[in-house]
Amino acid sequence: MRYAYPYELAPQPEGGFTVLFPDVPEAITQGDTEAEAAVMAEDALVTALSFYTDKAEPLPHPSPARGRSLAYVPPLVAAKLALHDAMLAARVSNVTLARRLGTDEKTVRRLRDPLHQSRINHIDAALRALGKRMGIVIEAA
Repeated sequence: MRYAYPYELAPQPEGGFTVLFPDVPEAITQGDTEAEAAVMAEDALVTALSFYTDKAEPLPHPSPARGRSLAYVPPLVAAKLALHDAMLAARVSNVTLARRLGTDEKTVRRLRDPLHQSRINHIDAALRALGKRMGIVIEAA
């Protein structure tokens, strides 16, 4: 899955812009300029998606951009979200994956947490334990 979500900028009467994500209603932020709002959008998106991983709920699917700007999650966060999705699809709990990896449940919880720093090779190992393989796609900006 591509972890890039469209957002809308709403100009505010007092100045600045409010950022709204139609697919992730929990992600709301603002910025004084369009550029600042775009930077804030990515942070708000990561924080809002962490609510889903905390509750072990499916992530919302991004709708087509249709001319709207996209907020991309950082690569490490995308890997963590992919792990979260793979675990839900396979119906594998944190405890079960921890056993497969020879670690504890707390470690797996951290691997799924978009707000926690992890090593990419640990996420890759967890994905492989679920029969998945991580790849990288580079796109033009």
